[in-house]
Amino acid sequence: MTGNRPVLTMTGISKTFPGVRALQHVDFRLFPGEVHALMGENGAGKSTLIKVLTGVYGTDEGSIDLDGEPVAFSGPRQAAASGVSTVYQEVNLCANLSVAENIFIGRQPRRLGAVRWGEMRRRARALLARLDLDIDVGAQLGTYSLAVQQLVAIARAIDVRARVLILDEPTSSLDAGEVEQLFRTLRQLRDEGIAILFVTHFLDQVYAIADRITVLRNGTLVGEYRTGELPRLGLVEKMIGRELDVLERLDEQQNRVATTRAGAAPLLDAVQLGRKGAVAPFTLRIHAGEVVGLAGLLGSGRTEVARLLFGADRADHGQVHVDGRRGALRNPVQAIDHGIGFSSEDRRAEGIVPELSVRENMILAMQAARGWLRPIPRRRQDELVEKYVAALGIRPANPDLPIANLSGGNQQKVLLARWLITEPRLLILDEPTRGIDIGAKAEIQKLVVELSDGGTAVLFISAELEEVLRLSHRVAVMRDRTMVAQLTNDDTVDADRVMQTIAEGAPAHGGAPEQDGAPEQDGTQQQEAHR
Repeated sequence: MTGNRPVLTMTGISKTFPGVRALQHVDFRLFPGEVHALMGENGAGKSTLIKVLTGVYGTDEGSIDLDGEPVAFSGPRQAAASGVSTVYQEVNLCANLSVAENIFIGRQPRRLGAVRWGEMRRRARALLARLDLDIDVGAQLGTYSLAVQQLVAIARAIDVRARVLILDEPTSSLDAGEVEQLFRTLRQLRDEGIAILFVTHFLDQVYAIADRITVLRNGTLVGEYRTGELPRLGLVEKMIGRELDVLERLDEQQNRVATTRAGAAPLLDAVQLGRKGAVAPFTLRIHAGEVVGLAGLLGSGRTEVARLLFGADRADHGQVHVDGRRGALRNPVQAIDHGIGFSSEDRRAEGIVPELSVRENMILAMQAARGWLRPIPRRRQDELVEKYVAALGIRPANPDLPIANLSGGNQQKVLLARWLITEPRLLILDEPTRGIDIGAKAEIQKLVVELSDGGTAVLFISAELEEVLRLSHRVAVMRDRTMVAQLTNDDTVDADRVMQTIAEGAPAHGGAPEQDGAPEQDGTQQQEAHR
């Protein structure tokens, strides 16, 4: 750090939305000439803190000082004019305009009202040279890679005399070489005295670039740390935290260790399945009646694995076998035909249809499997809905209510009922208990146990390690979009061991089960694993 006085100080920041306390008395400091990583799981408050800083949201409590002077920006434009610029994960530039036009859009050099194109291109080349980037500034931005577009966005930000540069998940779509190119630029800007706020979910990148780390959890400040003084395992523990086990009755019901299935053929066998830019090739076998947990930090590739297995995203590497036969899972309809159900982590955007009733939401998957030309008779609908409303304890027990009127926990139960009606052989549950109360969480976890006992296979994804370990027979561990280990959930496996694996990874072998003796990855696969 080039100075001992913060360029930015946020003190006692609180922000509340209807029913949600997003930030609670959070303090944050940013010094000139440092890269400062802002870390935390989904819902920790990172995005809210940035939006409060840049004026997208106002504060309920607290103050913001820039260079020792109080500020309250009316929006990102005013923040940028004051030297606080943000580059988002999705590059918000114009791909159909030239590189130079994107850098100077709204600020083109003019003479007598006419744009001085030569001067603009000359200044653009000089600015990009500062970032060690030599490209044709007259070419359309869309002809260049996403990494180059990120650097152009940074060039635009620093040209408006940024003192604070905020980078929100800038590496999410970059490969290893592009990440290093970006990091060279960030180190140069840091050495020039610019303060950089770096938001990411990649642990390796934090330790490669950040000088200090601030951790948020559930809208509160966990702490501020020098990177060299906080081990990776310590960072993971602070991000995830530990919750008291209030679901002891589940522990009494569930024997976590699966019965031996060594001789049984897997229900689903994904062999070196992967998608470039989403998740490195992995091998995963799931047997009938088995609960396989998928653990890892947000952004580690958990959801990407689920979407590949359900056919929501198309794999460009590997194959999937169902019942020992190569199964075509090119889309969700084919997955449903093979007896696979998928409850998405984003129940509002990808799960419920808020305008429809509880009944209509509940029968949606079964109706899709039958085809829209063969409507389910109303009597059959009533029988199914009555059965699962009672079985899952859905409240209110009125199937004609709009599902939007139900609580989050009851909405989640409706989504589970939607797939249970189809009698799936494999049910993929992505964060089924996120954001719901303890009572609803207990009921859903109990249901997972009962499904497993009844022979249904479950792929269970959760950010809560205790929940994964409570329910799973095996745990597959994700890190930086790579499946780094698969652990049998016996007496040797606990939350500390899983967190150690997340923090340090394991020797690469394509994510194949330990017991299968899979060959190590070749050089190409190892390169993919780092993407």
